[in-house]
Amino acid sequence: MTGRLSTRTVSGLRAEPDSGRVAVERAVGLLAGRSRCRLAEAHRHLSRVAAERRCEVAELARRVIRLLDSAEPGPLPETVPLLVAAALVNPAPVLPAAESTSWLATVQGVLDSLPGMTGYLTGEWDSAGRLGDLVWAAVSPSAVAPDGRRGAQLIGSRLCRRGVSQERWAAYQRVLDSGEPADLDGTDFVVRARRLGPGLLISWERAAGSPDAVRLAEVERTLAAEHELAGRLQRIILPIPAEPLELPGLRVALRYLPAAQEAMVGGDWFHAAPLGDGSTLLAVGDVAGHGTHAATVMAQLRHALRALSVVTSDPGTLLEHLNQLTCELGADSPELAATAVIARFDPERGELVWAQAGHPPPLLNRRGHTAPLARPPGPMLGVVENARYADAVTGFGSGDVLLLYTDGLVEHRRRGLDVGLDAVITTVDDAVRVSPGQPLSELLARLQRANPDDDTCILAARPGVA
Repeated sequence: MTGRLSTRTVSGLRAEPDSGRVAVERAVGLLAGRSRCRLAEAHRHLSRVAAERRCEVAELARRVIRLLDSAEPGPLPETVPLLVAAALVNPAPVLPAAESTSWLATVQGVLDSLPGMTGYLTGEWDSAGRLGDLVWAAVSPSAVAPDGRRGAQLIGSRLCRRGVSQERWAAYQRVLDSGEPADLDGTDFVVRARRLGPGLLISWERAAGSPDAVRLAEVERTLAAEHELAGRLQRIILPIPAEPLELPGLRVALRYLPAAQEAMVGGDWFHAAPLGDGSTLLAVGDVAGHGTHAATVMAQLRHALRALSVVTSDPGTLLEHLNQLTCELGADSPELAATAVIARFDPERGELVWAQAGHPPPLLNRRGHTAPLARPPGPMLGVVENARYADAVTGFGSGDVLLLYTDGLVEHRRRGLDVGLDAVITTVDDAVRVSPGQPLSELLARLQRANPDDDTCILAARPGVA
């Protein structure tokens, strides 16, 4: 969708989504956020499942949204896209009928916060009352099974009695029958089993001195070194100015909110610089993933944008070039994907031209009311080669406030995207009302990230002197 922002949109009433494209982009974002996978992986999975089920991608996307963006309270279990989509197109439950959804959601919500390896299994019994099998019903994110499956990849699968010693299997049945806990030592793992409600709660850790434990310690040391390097790289590449920037006809304030875990160094970035024709270029982007790789790709995209803006200042054209670069970088990293929004402000015309690549829409506050701008078409970077990105145009004049941000500000795996967006809109409205003369400082002081597992970059801008 192109053209100027409608009066209805500015007044605070959101524009209706434009058919299936918005549904697909939103579903991909929800899948990636809930499962902590990359955007490209979620996008490809959605397309593959739709083809297998012979349904439209947009229809499957709407089912994902209904499930993951529900307004119903309570945490949803983390699950990889494969399991989420399978549940959508094949809703037959894998859990015994006696297990309520609310009970498993509560168990999963608790396990989500546990750092170790813990799982909750429900029993399948034969006619003689013997334990026939155990089904993974909930699991902590850090859990790793002996066969290499991790976290939510286990949910819905069977433990398989053939892969467990008779002694251990008998201990599991005793725990379920009697409620007496059991501690089970093994060569590679130490397992603790407890009865919880109708199921079995087990936790396990690698035995000290086992080859796996030694390798794990080495991996942890390597990851710690990588995270430290990524953090240094990010601080060098993306220094955040302490004071607002004075640009042609525009004041810009920036804030960077790191993930709650310092190790979760991300690929969020911004750009704000004057152009040779007297206009100003603004951008915010997000590279999927964390660590050194995400920080490195972030640097490449940010520096590429700065170089390309010497040749063209059209936001849609700039995104086309960045998409091509991301696709080429993806040749060495197939799961690479990123999002971005780019805007050019012309102070003489009081006009904002902008384009987006799978990114949350900017928020515009006008006359005290905030609303998201209607997004023009544009897929994520690195997913579709030779993609085209349309420009949209809106007026941007005295008293207006613009907010560009990455999805960590509004998206949380335990609540709907609309809930997070509504909270931010309310915050912007309140900040402008409380401090109409200096809304940028007030706004950045009030905004908090929604997702503790993700970095958040925020760019707030106001024409003239704020």
